Amino acid sequence: MPHRIEQINQLLRQELGQIILAEIDFPRNCLATITNVESSKDIRHAKIWISVIPGKYKKKVLDKLNSNIGHLQFLLNKKLSLKPLPRLRFAIDDTETKACGIEEILDRIKKTS
Repeated sequence: MPHRIEQINQLLRQELGQIILAEIDFPRNCLATITNVESSKDIRHAKIWISVIPGKYKKKVLDKLNSNIGHLQFLLNKKLSLKPLPRLRFAIDDTETKACGIEEILDRIKKTS
């Protein structure tokens, strides 16, 4: 991945994280974190990966972010002087859930051995 795209991904992650923290109200006892940003080569699109704890709030958080995507895009545009500013798309990062599932399987294998 070119160095410029990596820098843009990091910048988007940092700035969008601050905007989401200040602007979006998530359910109580819910933690939503940006885990990764993947921008396209032409920097016209960016996929924002979100981790949600506890997992039962994944759909609510994703719906909330998607319903406010225009506002988030507007605030990000005001903060950054990036041309073109990528169009945002949110997705749930299930890496942690999968890791927990693998750990449970390994624990079962250890107990049966």
